[in-house]
Amino acid sequence: MRKIIVGEFISLDGVVEAPEQWHMTYASPEMFNVMWDLSDACDTTLLGRVTYEGFAAAFADAPADNPVAAKMNKNARVVVSRTLRDLDWGNSTVLEGELEPGVTALKATTGGDILTTGSTTLVQSLLRAGLVDELHLLIHPVVVGEGRRLFEEDVPLSFTLDESAALPNGVVHAVYRPVSAN
Repeated sequence: MRKIIVGEFISLDGVVEAPEQWHMTYASPEMFNVMWDLSDACDTTLLGRVTYEGFAAAFADAPADNPVAAKMNKNARVVVSRTLRDLDWGNSTVLEGELEPGVTALKATTGGDILTTGSTTLVQSLLRAGLVDELHLLIHPVVVGEGRRLFEEDVPLSFTLDESAALPNGVVHAVYRPVSAN
């Protein structure tokens, strides 16, 4: 069965919203290596509507020789949306049906693992449903103070730390696996 792997930029206080406002000063070759290794390990990207629209605007028509666009364009994309039907970004489809059975069916298909990035509402729903198999958090040494957080206050979750590494810029790459409720 394919795994759902979540990769997120996150601040020390748990904020994931608007990383373009606080993350860029920490961008580094080591961070890009973590991101691209994660992307390369997957062949499908699962996105919420808002993240899909932002990524499509940035990468769908980017020049083929743009290395970031090439990485972003390589995976098939599955979009969770109740409103989008016509997707202009090639190799993109809309997840059919309700979230939990749709993602469960997607995980049961043949292929590599499935990466989800950004898409806070989607990730929260996947966490609530117990559908996330790994969390790859790039924890930035900054307290943002306000903004949407990855973890909801009323949803208790437990994880085990599988691995971690401090990058030279102070960002920590931590890989967590959910503790099974069984």
